Amino acid sequence: MDAALNPPAGEPVEDIEIHLLLEALYRRYHYDFRHYARASIKRRLRQALSQMGFASLSALQDELLHDPAVLTRLLDYLTVQVSEMFRDPAYFRAIREKVVPHLRTYPSLKIWIAGCSGGEELYSFAILLHEERLLDRTLLYATDINPTALETAQKGIYALERVAAFTQNHQRSGGRTSLSEYYSGAYDRVVFDKKLRERVVFSDHSLVNDAVFAECQFVSCRNVMIYFDRPLQSRALGLFKDSLSRGGFLGLGSKETTRFSDHADAFTEFVREEKIYRRRDT
Repeated sequence: MDAALNPPAGEPVEDIEIHLLLEALYRRYHYDFRHYARASIKRRLRQALSQMGFASLSALQDELLHDPAVLTRLLDYLTVQVSEMFRDPAYFRAIREKVVPHLRTYPSLKIWIAGCSGGEELYSFAILLHEERLLDRTLLYATDINPTALETAQKGIYALERVAAFTQNHQRSGGRTSLSEYYSGAYDRVVFDKKLRERVVFSDHSLVNDAVFAECQFVSCRNVMIYFDRPLQSRALGLFKDSLSRGGFLGLGSKETTRFSDHADAFTEFVREEKIYRRRDT
Protein backbone atom coordinates (compact mmCIF):
# COMPACT_ATOMS: atom_id res chain seq x y z
CA MET A 1 0.00 0.00 0.00
CA ASP A 2 1.24 3.45 -0.89
CA ALA A 3 2.59 5.07 2.32
CA ALA A 4 1.52 8.47 1.00
CA LEU A 5 -2.11 7.38 1.37
CA ASN A 6 -1.54 6.45 5.01
CA PRO A 7 0.89 9.00 6.48
CA PRO A 8 2.10 8.31 10.01
CA ALA A 9 0.19 9.99 12.80
CA GLY A 10 1.86 13.23 13.82
CA GLU A 11 1.07 16.41 15.71
CA PRO A 12 -2.70 17.07 15.96
CA VAL A 13 -3.97 19.52 13.34
CA GLU A 14 -5.34 21.85 16.02
CA ASP A 15 -1.90 22.12 17.66
CA ILE A 16 -0.32 22.94 14.31
CA GLU A 17 -2.96 25.60 13.68
CA ILE A 18 -2.37 27.15 17.10
CA HIS A 19 1.37 27.29 16.49
CA LEU A 20 0.90 28.95 13.09
CA LEU A 21 -1.72 31.40 14.40
CA LEU A 22 0.46 32.56 17.29
CA GLU A 23 3.43 32.91 14.97
CA ALA A 24 1.34 34.95 12.52
CA LEU A 25 0.06 37.14 15.35
CA TYR A 26 3.62 37.85 16.44
CA ARG A 27 5.03 38.51 12.97
CA ARG A 28 2.12 40.66 11.82
CA TYR A 29 1.33 42.66 14.98
CA HIS A 30 4.21 41.94 17.42
CA TYR A 31 1.93 40.48 20.08
CA ASP A 32 3.76 37.45 21.43
CA PHE A 33 1.67 34.67 23.00
CA ARG A 34 4.00 31.89 21.90
CA HIS A 35 5.19 31.18 25.43
CA TYR A 36 1.86 31.30 27.17
CA ALA A 37 0.70 28.05 28.74
CA ARG A 38 -0.63 26.00 25.83
CA ALA A 39 -3.67 24.57 27.63
CA SER A 40 -4.89 28.06 28.49
CA ILE A 41 -4.29 29.40 24.99
CA LYS A 42 -6.09 26.43 23.45
CA ARG A 43 -9.11 26.99 25.67
CA ARG A 44 -9.27 30.70 24.83
CA LEU A 45 -8.87 30.16 21.10
CA ARG A 46 -11.67 27.61 21.11
CA GLN A 47 -13.88 30.20 22.79
CA ALA A 48 -12.82 32.80 20.21
CA LEU A 49 -13.77 30.48 17.36
CA SER A 50 -17.18 29.88 18.87
CA GLN A 51 -17.91 33.54 19.57
CA MET A 52 -16.32 35.10 16.48
CA GLY A 53 -17.93 32.70 14.02
CA PHE A 54 -14.90 31.10 12.34
CA ALA A 55 -14.98 27.49 11.21
CA SER A 56 -11.32 26.85 12.01
CA LEU A 57 -8.20 28.44 13.43
CA SER A 58 -6.79 28.55 9.91
CA ALA A 59 -9.75 30.67 8.82
CA LEU A 60 -9.23 32.94 11.82
CA GLN A 61 -5.53 33.27 10.98
CA ASP A 62 -6.29 34.24 7.39
CA GLU A 63 -8.72 36.94 8.50
CA LEU A 64 -6.32 38.16 11.19
CA LEU A 65 -3.52 38.64 8.68
CA HIS A 66 -5.65 40.71 6.34
CA ASP A 67 -8.00 42.61 8.66
CA PRO A 68 -6.43 44.47 11.63
CA ALA A 69 -9.89 44.92 13.15
CA VAL A 70 -9.87 41.22 14.02
CA LEU A 71 -6.86 41.80 16.27
CA THR A 72 -8.79 43.86 18.80
CA ARG A 73 -11.49 41.23 19.09
CA LEU A 74 -8.98 38.39 19.41
CA LEU A 75 -6.99 40.16 22.13
CA ASP A 76 -10.11 40.27 24.28
CA TYR A 77 -10.05 36.46 24.31
CA LEU A 78 -6.30 35.99 24.64
CA THR A 79 -5.92 38.40 27.57
CA VAL A 80 -7.77 37.73 30.80
CA GLN A 81 -9.92 40.70 31.86
CA VAL A 82 -11.44 39.26 35.03
CA SER A 83 -10.76 41.29 38.16
CA GLU A 84 -12.41 43.32 40.89
CA MET A 85 -11.43 46.06 43.27
CA PHE A 86 -9.53 44.93 46.38
CA ARG A 87 -9.59 41.40 45.06
CA ASP A 88 -8.32 39.08 47.80
CA PRO A 89 -8.80 41.64 50.59
CA ALA A 90 -6.19 39.99 52.82
CA TYR A 91 -3.55 40.90 50.22
CA PHE A 92 -4.39 44.61 50.51
CA ARG A 93 -4.67 44.40 54.29
CA ALA A 94 -1.15 42.93 54.39
CA ILE A 95 0.10 45.79 52.22
CA ARG A 96 -1.62 48.33 54.45
CA GLU A 97 -0.35 46.84 57.71
CA LYS A 98 3.06 45.41 56.81
CA VAL A 99 4.34 47.07 53.63
CA VAL A 100 3.11 50.65 54.01
CA PRO A 101 5.29 51.30 57.10
CA HIS A 102 8.32 50.62 54.90
CA LEU A 103 6.98 52.69 52.01
CA ARG A 104 6.60 55.66 54.33
CA THR A 105 10.39 55.83 54.66
CA TYR A 106 10.80 56.83 51.00
CA PRO A 107 10.56 60.52 50.06
CA SER A 108 8.80 59.52 46.84
CA LEU A 109 7.35 56.28 45.53
CA LYS A 110 6.89 54.51 42.23
CA ILE A 111 4.51 51.57 42.01
CA TRP A 112 4.02 49.38 38.95
CA ILE A 113 0.71 47.58 38.36
CA ALA A 114 1.73 45.09 35.66
CA GLY A 115 -1.17 43.58 33.74
CA CYS A 116 -3.60 46.18 35.06
CA SER A 117 -6.53 44.84 33.01
CA GLY A 118 -9.52 47.19 33.33
CA GLY A 119 -7.97 49.13 36.20
CA GLU A 120 -9.64 47.58 39.22
CA GLU A 121 -6.33 46.83 40.95
CA LEU A 122 -4.96 50.24 40.03
CA TYR A 123 -7.84 52.06 41.71
CA SER A 124 -7.53 49.76 44.71
CA PHE A 125 -3.91 50.85 45.14
CA ALA A 126 -4.75 54.52 44.55
CA ILE A 127 -7.47 54.45 47.21
CA LEU A 128 -5.27 52.58 49.69
CA LEU A 129 -2.44 55.05 49.16
CA HIS A 130 -4.83 57.97 49.55
CA GLU A 131 -6.12 56.57 52.82
CA GLU A 132 -2.55 56.12 54.03
CA ARG A 133 -1.64 59.66 52.89
CA LEU A 134 0.94 58.45 50.39
CA LEU A 135 -0.81 59.08 47.07
CA ASP A 136 0.46 62.65 46.69
CA ARG A 137 4.06 61.44 46.59
CA THR A 138 3.46 58.30 44.53
CA LEU A 139 3.65 57.77 40.79
CA LEU A 140 1.76 54.71 39.60
CA TYR A 141 2.47 52.90 36.35
CA ALA A 142 -0.49 50.92 34.97
CA THR A 143 0.47 48.67 32.07
CA ASP A 144 -1.22 46.06 29.91
CA ILE A 145 -0.90 44.67 26.40
CA ASN A 146 -4.60 45.06 25.64
CA PRO A 147 -5.44 48.59 24.39
CA THR A 148 -9.14 48.10 25.15
CA ALA A 149 -8.33 47.24 28.77
CA LEU A 150 -6.09 50.29 29.11
CA GLU A 151 -8.87 52.50 27.75
CA THR A 152 -11.27 51.08 30.34
CA ALA A 153 -8.73 51.68 33.09
CA GLN A 154 -8.22 55.29 32.01
CA LYS A 155 -11.96 55.98 32.10
CA GLY A 156 -12.52 54.39 35.51
CA ILE A 157 -16.14 53.52 34.71
CA TYR A 158 -17.67 50.30 36.01
CA ALA A 159 -21.11 48.68 36.16
CA LEU A 160 -23.13 49.67 39.22
CA GLU A 161 -23.91 46.02 39.93
CA ARG A 162 -20.23 45.38 40.69
CA VAL A 163 -19.94 48.07 43.37
CA ALA A 164 -21.43 45.99 46.18
CA ALA A 165 -18.60 43.46 45.86
CA PHE A 166 -16.04 46.28 45.54
CA THR A 167 -17.38 47.85 48.74
CA GLN A 168 -17.29 44.61 50.69
CA ASN A 169 -13.73 43.91 49.59
CA HIS A 170 -12.65 47.43 50.51
CA GLN A 171 -14.06 47.06 54.02
CA ARG A 172 -12.42 43.66 54.51
CA SER A 173 -9.10 45.06 53.32
CA GLY A 174 -9.04 47.51 56.21
CA GLY A 175 -10.43 50.51 54.36
CA ARG A 176 -10.43 53.66 56.47
CA THR A 177 -13.25 55.42 54.62
CA SER A 178 -16.38 54.59 52.68
CA LEU A 179 -15.74 53.52 49.10
CA SER A 180 -18.63 55.76 48.02
CA GLU A 181 -16.40 58.76 48.70
CA TYR A 182 -14.36 57.88 45.61
CA TYR A 183 -17.01 57.56 42.91
CA SER A 184 -20.20 59.10 41.59
CA GLY A 185 -23.05 57.19 40.02
CA ALA A 186 -25.35 57.75 37.09
CA TYR A 187 -27.88 55.29 35.68
CA ASP A 188 -26.24 51.85 35.80
CA ARG A 189 -22.62 53.05 35.95
CA VAL A 190 -20.20 54.56 38.45
CA VAL A 191 -17.15 56.63 37.60
CA PHE A 192 -14.20 56.88 39.96
CA ASP A 193 -12.80 60.27 40.93
CA LYS A 194 -10.32 61.60 38.37
CA LYS A 195 -8.06 62.66 41.24
CA LEU A 196 -7.21 58.98 41.66
CA ARG A 197 -5.74 59.06 38.14
CA GLU A 198 -3.74 62.26 38.42
CA ARG A 199 -0.64 60.35 39.55
CA VAL A 200 -1.02 57.49 37.06
CA VAL A 201 0.89 56.77 33.85
CA PHE A 202 -0.97 54.37 31.55
CA SER A 203 1.21 52.48 29.10
CA ASP A 204 1.22 49.57 26.67
CA HIS A 205 3.84 47.15 27.98
CA SER A 206 4.49 43.46 27.31
CA LEU A 207 6.18 41.21 29.85
CA VAL A 208 7.11 38.97 26.92
CA ASN A 209 9.40 41.28 24.96
CA ASP A 210 9.55 44.77 26.53
CA ALA A 211 12.23 46.01 28.90
CA VAL A 212 12.23 47.65 32.33
CA PHE A 213 11.19 51.30 32.17
CA ALA A 214 11.39 52.56 35.76
CA GLU A 215 12.82 51.86 39.21
CA CYS A 216 9.98 51.08 41.60
CA GLN A 217 9.48 50.39 45.27
CA PHE A 218 6.53 48.04 44.68
CA VAL A 219 5.48 45.86 41.75
CA SER A 220 2.10 44.16 41.79
CA CYS A 221 1.49 41.54 39.10
CA ARG A 222 -1.21 39.14 40.14
CA ASN A 223 -2.82 36.29 38.24
CA VAL A 224 -0.85 37.03 35.10
CA MET A 225 2.10 34.63 35.26
CA ILE A 226 -0.17 31.62 35.77
CA TYR A 227 -0.80 31.87 32.02
CA PHE A 228 2.92 31.81 31.15
CA ASP A 229 5.17 28.81 30.58
CA ARG A 230 8.16 28.40 32.90
CA PRO A 231 10.75 30.31 30.78
CA LEU A 232 8.39 33.27 30.37
CA GLN A 233 7.66 33.30 34.10
CA SER A 234 11.41 33.58 34.70
CA ARG A 235 11.67 36.42 32.21
CA ALA A 236 8.87 38.34 33.92
CA LEU A 237 10.42 37.84 37.35
CA GLY A 238 13.72 39.08 35.94
CA LEU A 239 11.99 42.26 34.82
CA PHE A 240 10.46 42.73 38.24
CA LYS A 241 13.80 42.14 39.95
CA ASP A 242 15.53 44.67 37.71
CA SER A 243 12.79 47.26 38.18
CA LEU A 244 12.71 47.04 41.98
CA SER A 245 14.89 49.23 44.14
CA ARG A 246 16.91 47.48 46.81
CA GLY A 247 14.49 46.16 49.37
CA GLY A 248 11.54 46.78 47.04
CA PHE A 249 8.39 44.67 47.23
CA LEU A 250 6.76 42.28 44.76
CA GLY A 251 3.15 41.08 45.02
CA LEU A 252 2.02 37.98 43.10
CA GLY A 253 -1.22 36.05 42.77
CA SER A 254 -2.26 33.29 45.15
CA LYS A 255 -1.16 30.54 42.74
CA GLU A 256 2.10 32.21 41.69
CA THR A 257 5.58 31.99 43.19
CA THR A 258 9.18 33.02 42.65
CA ARG A 259 10.28 29.45 43.32
CA PHE A 260 11.64 27.32 40.47
CA SER A 261 12.55 30.45 38.49
CA ASP A 262 16.00 31.64 37.49
CA HIS A 263 15.55 34.55 39.91
CA ALA A 264 14.32 32.72 43.00
CA ASP A 265 17.40 33.75 44.98
CA ALA A 266 16.73 37.43 44.28
CA PHE A 267 13.66 37.46 46.53
CA THR A 268 12.75 36.61 50.09
CA GLU A 269 9.26 35.90 51.39
CA PHE A 270 7.89 38.92 53.23
CA VAL A 271 4.25 37.90 53.78
CA ARG A 272 4.20 34.26 52.76
CA GLU A 273 0.46 33.64 52.89
CA GLU A 274 -0.28 36.65 50.65
CA LYS A 275 2.59 36.04 48.19
CA ILE A 276 4.35 39.30 48.96
CA TYR A 277 8.10 39.15 48.41
CA ARG A 278 10.98 41.51 48.96
CA ARG A 279 14.02 41.96 46.79
CA ARG A 280 17.22 40.98 48.54
CA ASP A 281 19.63 43.80 49.29
CA THR A 282 22.50 41.87 47.72
